[in-house]
Amino acid sequence: MNALAAVYAALLYLSAATLVLGVALKLRSYLRTPVPLKIPTTPAPTTRGGVALRLLREVVFFESLFRASKWTWIFGWTFHAALFVVLLRHLRYFQQPVWAPVAMVQSVGAYAGFALVAGLAGLWARRWLVDRVRYISTPSDHLHLALLLAIGATGLSLRFFRHTDIVAVKTFTLGLMRLELNPLPADGPLLAHLALVALLMAIFPISKLMHAPGLFFSPTRNQADTAREQRHLAPWAARLEQRP
Repeated sequence: MNALAAVYAALLYLSAATLVLGVALKLRSYLRTPVPLKIPTTPAPTTRGGVALRLLREVVFFESLFRASKWTWIFGWTFHAALFVVLLRHLRYFQQPVWAPVAMVQSVGAYAGFALVAGLAGLWARRWLVDRVRYISTPSDHLHLALLLAIGATGLSLRFFRHTDIVAVKTFTLGLMRLELNPLPADGPLLAHLALVALLMAIFPISKLMHAPGLFFSPTRNQADTAREQRHLAPWAARLEQRP
C-alpha cells in the first residue's frame, strides 16, 4: 500500500510540476509574441473597460461561440460550466476545514459530472457528424476528448457505482499538500481516475487545451478598436523607433 501511494504521489507531483512550469513558459511565450497590428474582431469595444467586459462575456457566456453555432455553444458551455462545478466540488479533498462555498456545491456537483460527460459526448459527436469539422479534426482532438470523457466516466463510477474510501483519499491528498505520504486505497477506478488526471495535467501545456488562458492573450479579443483615433505601435516596435 505504501509503495502504491509513493508511486502515485510521485506521479502527481511530477504532473503538477509539469503543468505549472509548462503553463508558465507558454504564458511567457504569449507575452513576448509581437503584436504589430491592431486586429480586434469587430464589432469591438473602443475602451479598456469595454474590452474587459467583452472578455468577461467570452469567459462566462462564450458570446462569440453562441453567435457562430448554437449547437456547439450548448455542448461547449454545458461542459465548461459543469467542469467548473466539478472542480469546485473536488476542492474539498485539499481543504480542512472545507470552505462554505465548496460545501454548498457538494450535492449539485455530484450530478454535474453527468452534464460534463453529456457536453463532451456532444462535442465529440460533432467531430464525427459535421463534415467540415471532421475534415479539420486531428487525432489529438479526438484523444483530448477521449481523455476527458474517461476522466468523467471514472469519476462518475466512483460516485455512483464503485465507491471508494473517500476519507482515505482525502487523507492522501491532504498529505500531498503537506509533503506527507499516506496510504491510498487500491481501488481500480480510483487509480485509473488519478492516472488519467495526471496525464491530463502533463499534456495540458502542449495541447489545444491551452485555449483557456490563451483567450486573454488573443489580440482579436484583448484590443480596443482605436485604430482611427491613435496609432498602434507594439512595444518592441516602439523601442526600435527610439534607437538613433
